[in-house]
Amino acid sequence: MIGLALILSGSAFSQRILFDNTLGEVCGNADWVVDADVHNLYINSSGNVTTTGQQSNAQRYPTPAQSTINSLTPENYWTGGISAWGIECVKSGMTVESLPWNVAITYGNSSNPQDLSNYKVFVIDEPNLQMTMAEKAALVNFVYNGGGLFIVSDHNGSDRNFDGWDSPAIWNDLFTNNGVHANPFGITFDLQDISGSYGVTNIPGDSCLNGPYGTVTQVKWSGGTTMTLSTSNNPTVKGDVYKTGGSGSTNVVFAHGYYGKGRFAAMGDSSPTDDASGDPGDQLYDGWITDASGNHRKLIMNATIWLAGGETTTAVNDLLDEAAVSLYPNPADNMIRVQAPELYTLQIFDMSGRSCLEQQMDISGGKYIDISDLSAGVYVYKVSGPDGYHAGRFVKK
Repeated sequence: MIGLALILSGSAFSQRILFDNTLGEVCGNADWVVDADVHNLYINSSGNVTTTGQQSNAQRYPTPAQSTINSLTPENYWTGGISAWGIECVKSGMTVESLPWNVAITYGNSSNPQDLSNYKVFVIDEPNLQMTMAEKAALVNFVYNGGGLFIVSDHNGSDRNFDGWDSPAIWNDLFTNNGVHANPFGITFDLQDISGSYGVTNIPGDSCLNGPYGTVTQVKWSGGTTMTLSTSNNPTVKGDVYKTGGSGSTNVVFAHGYYGKGRFAAMGDSSPTDDASGDPGDQLYDGWITDASGNHRKLIMNATIWLAGGETTTAVNDLLDEAAVSLYPNPADNMIRVQAPELYTLQIFDMSGRSCLEQQMDISGGKYIDISDLSAGVYVYKVSGPDGYHAGRFVKK
């Protein structure tokens, strides 16, 4: 890890990452904060928060100062259930902050110094309070305009403050009722409660499974859930890890994709983020290193770095060999040339997910496509066939 910050500095990784503490992430035995110096919050079943309780109260800047962290700093240097995640972000060259419980989630509000427009990545680890319409719109617009959102759910029935809302329901409410775009990420959390160890099929070029922290080979869910994906809502959403026997769009436990200019990653269990260094008044659990032989650290950090803009390929999905599929020039004027091994279907979508073009053709030798009817902007293309699909982005000048 000594050289990792050097590799990342000067690129997309000198970024600010924000961890949420406004949506009841410390209710019950949860302690999903990177650092809290005091433990005096109480969140009741009506969602009211007071400072006369015993839950973690995260401050904006973790202490000790991030400038004192080096490659040998231990995960419990900060006091929080996900402090290891925060410490690794600092080692990777990012600047870490928490969003305290009494600061609003906003996007485009210049009067809020912690407005999401000031950050590259926003992490919400198992929310326990329903989001307002303003908060949901802020999250969708944050991603659409270039932000990276890390979505962490937990199992069905994980209502830690007994207000009738658990994390799968809260996330699904965001996806379906945000006032901006229905199901912008193509994700629905299933109402499941699963535990088990699941192997990972390696996908070459997948930045979440193969990144600076290594290649992910397994995960362990300890009371989590799965996802169902919808490529009709978001053609770029991709399952990375599946529950045993899962494939395609069902039984997904980890996924990622693009929306607008931004990116999102989603996982169905909060246990892998827990490092057992949180509020001593809670029942602590170490899923960060102990479970899955350290693979959770690899997966979560690879995904975090990818959300911050780090990848070695411009591919969105790479189920087909990237070398065999190409679209150029990029940026393009009125014509693009598409090449793939055999008979394939080409689809082009705008950044809202609307289909702009679809053609089935033999493009093994390369074929020119007229895109003069498209307006200037960023588009997603998807080339699909019998062996899978490949997707990427291009710019129409």
